[in-house]
Amino acid sequence: MALAALMTSTGVEQLTKVDVSLGDVSINKVPQLVAADQGIYAKYGLDVHQTISASAARTAAASGVVVPDGYVNRDAGARAAIEVGGGSPMIYGAVNNQRGPARVVVLTQEDMVVGHVIARPGIARIEDLKGKRIGFTGVGSVTHFSALSLAKQLGWTPDRDITLVGGSATLDGLKQGKVDAIMASAMVNALAPQAGFNDIGDLTSYKMPMAGSGIMVDKAYLAAHRDTVLRFVKANLEATALMQRDRKVFNAALAKWFNITDPKTQDGMFAYVTKFGKKPYPSIDGIKQVFAIYDSPAMRTHKPEEFYDSTLIAELDKSGFLDNPK
Repeated sequence: MALAALMTSTGVEQLTKVDVSLGDVSINKVPQLVAADQGIYAKYGLDVHQTISASAARTAAASGVVVPDGYVNRDAGARAAIEVGGGSPMIYGAVNNQRGPARVVVLTQEDMVVGHVIARPGIARIEDLKGKRIGFTGVGSVTHFSALSLAKQLGWTPDRDITLVGGSATLDGLKQGKVDAIMASAMVNALAPQAGFNDIGDLTSYKMPMAGSGIMVDKAYLAAHRDTVLRFVKANLEATALMQRDRKVFNAALAKWFNITDPKTQDGMFAYVTKFGKKPYPSIDGIKQVFAIYDSPAMRTHKPEEFYDSTLIAELDKSGFLDNPK
């Protein structure tokens, strides 16, 4: 894997094999799906095997998104060298749970909290959530970070002004009355109207820094296989640009990987795709905010610089690739 793509004795290009974990089911993972489906990984000499965790597939199913079983990784102990997901939960897990090998963020697609708050009928504004139950995915998750950031922004104290309920950031959580509102990803937000729930606020307006969804790499792997990671990043940037200009490519990926074929739902999801930036440097402000939100003795033994590497994006920026990724 340390080698670039070689030519075999038969003249057939030998691709570099790469295992990738896509983490949760969200719109931010669609560039990886497009890169696979449209042959962009192969263009960059990569044979990428990417899967979604079983727990993420179950969470998605609770909001009506069914991931085909062939794309679900049932091996809970498997750790891919490259992971696509939230920088915030990665840092929280590494510090507090010693979860897996040390990783660094090399690209951030979401550098601020961009989710929406979905509520049951009768709740019209974010301010109306005071005294209510708010669902999030799990401690340290992006939705947990978002909820704590929102509470801090509004001057609320969790467990006094609001009640945060783990494992309930799904439409099923609202349907079953477990919570009054949920911190929703773009995908869940797009599905909410047909389920009869209200979007009461776009959290983007609060401009809260976050190390959101992006590409994270095992430090040792990055050191040994920098060229492979660079090609993976380039493929993802090219796939992002392609799906932004070609709706058919985006819709096809949603249908194949997530079984989402409803045109209105696809329209709602595509609205988020246009917001992906051209120069997705690691969110340093967002990483610093993780340290502030989850301040603890354990967190204070680390520094934000341990969890990001901006050199790959800087190299592509200097070369002009970010302005015209293809």
